[in-house]
Order: sequence, then structure tokens, then C-alpha cells
Amino acid sequence: MNVAKLLQQAQKAQADMQKALSELEVVGSAGGGLVKVRLNGLKDLKGVEIDTQALAGEEASLVADLVIVAWEDAASKIESRQREILGKLGLPPGMPGML
Repeated sequence: MNVAKLLQQAQKAQADMQKALSELEVVGSAGGGLVKVRLNGLKDLKGVEIDTQALAGEEASLVADLVIVAWEDAASKIESRQREILGKLGLPPGMPGML
């Protein structure tokens, strides 16, 4: 077994995974779509959209809670897509150091 070659393959797989995740984008929503957030596959926040109806007569804390729920929805979608990408790369789900 050539350890250097194995290391090189692992580094390439990690680079491929990082590239795929940086290009992936999902939308999470809450409050029936009143609040939406966009995350990339690395869970970086790319945008927040708040419908004006969410702000009409509501407490700011409720809107803040909806943003958190929307982020959690998007993060859950990211984790599912990450498992798909790992599978396509022929790697086991949850492989340490890959996500």
C-alpha cells in the first residue's frame, strides 16, 4: 500500500467535497415561508428574506425566532445533501475531517 498515494487521494476527495459544498445552496423557511434563509453547503449564511407580513404587528423576538428556525431548516437540508455528495464521491457518511 502506497501511503503517499492514499494521502493524495484523500486530499483530492476533501478538495472535491469542499468545492461541491461551496457551490451548493439551499433555502430554509419558517412561518409558512414568511422568513427564508439561504445557506451554502458549508452552512455560510448567504441571505435572509423576511416578508413584510412577518413584521406587521409582531414582536421582534418572534421574527428572530423564525430566522433561527429557517436557518435550522436549511442546515438540516445541507446535512442531507452532504451525505449525498459523500456517497457520490464513494465516501462513507460522516467520514471524519470531510465535513
